[in-house]
Amino acid sequence: MSISVETQNRTNDALGQSDAFVAFQQDLSRVAPVERPVLIIGERGTGKELAATRLHYLSSRWNEALVTLNCAALAPTLIASELFGHEAGAFTGASKPRTGRFETAHLGTLFLDEIGSIPFEAQEKILRVVEYGSFERVGSSSPTQVNVRIIGATHHDLPTLAESGKFKRDLLDRLSFEVLVLPALRERQEDILLLTNHFAARMAFELELTSVPEFSSAAIARLQAHQWPGNIRELKNVIERAVYRSGGLKIDEIEFDPFRSARSQPISKTVDTDTQTKTDTSESQNSLPDAIRQLEIQMLKDALTRARFNQSKAAKILGLSYHQFRGLYRKHIKRPG
Repeated sequence: MSISVETQNRTNDALGQSDAFVAFQQDLSRVAPVERPVLIIGERGTGKELAATRLHYLSSRWNEALVTLNCAALAPTLIASELFGHEAGAFTGASKPRTGRFETAHLGTLFLDEIGSIPFEAQEKILRVVEYGSFERVGSSSPTQVNVRIIGATHHDLPTLAESGKFKRDLLDRLSFEVLVLPALRERQEDILLLTNHFAARMAFELELTSVPEFSSAAIARLQAHQWPGNIRELKNVIERAVYRSGGLKIDEIEFDPFRSARSQPISKTVDTDTQTKTDTSESQNSLPDAIRQLEIQMLKDALTRARFNQSKAAKILGLSYHQFRGLYRKHIKRPG
């Protein structure tokens, strides 16, 4: 089985040179060839699925299937059917037999993301697969044999869940042959700029920019001072948004909260001014399109004045992309009607 381009691109996001990241990768590489279950623990957005993908392709099962199931995305009543499949007539709506994830992953790897969300009844059946390599489809009494390596991932404290009776202790013991803890991005300070440049280059390529926008020293300082509660996923979104809004120019400002501009005071003042302008000129406006045109012109002029005629900054003030701003500018100001 060849590795898809999408898988290659996603795996390339697992970059880092910090001591914490290098130590994690070394631990992952050491356990990858060992035919035993592995648990990956980490905060949301740290790259648990990327780590599972790398573990699979470093194992002897690399040319077999890597099957993924997000256990938190399914209703508890559906997880057993997803994992083990079902026979026709097993329940209402089961009109024909269905192969589950364990059968699909035969000879390969099954990655169970958010494994702490699996219902207790399904945990019993998973334990049997781990111990004996067999299970029964929902609605069947005939055993099905499989050879699957399980990788589990979660941001929950599984030992605490086991102590409270929410996770089967025997299953936890069998799955935790090795426990890999992914470091949070705030623990990988040396990697923030490396990942920033990586995501910026990819976004610039996607947008077909002639060059990758540079980050000012102030922008870099803000990136390094941020605590990154969303980890790498948050960093990726922040950088891609910054490159998209930059229009190819140098990036001086970093917006961590994309909703903040909608609540910011300057924009509120602009709206108030424009509302007043519309009211003052209402007597001379004969149609809704004409009123909208006048409002757009006034907002463009106000934004340009506040941005000292820097069109990229004016676009940000208005919450527009650079290309959207240029379209309005050419329509109303560069070619006044």
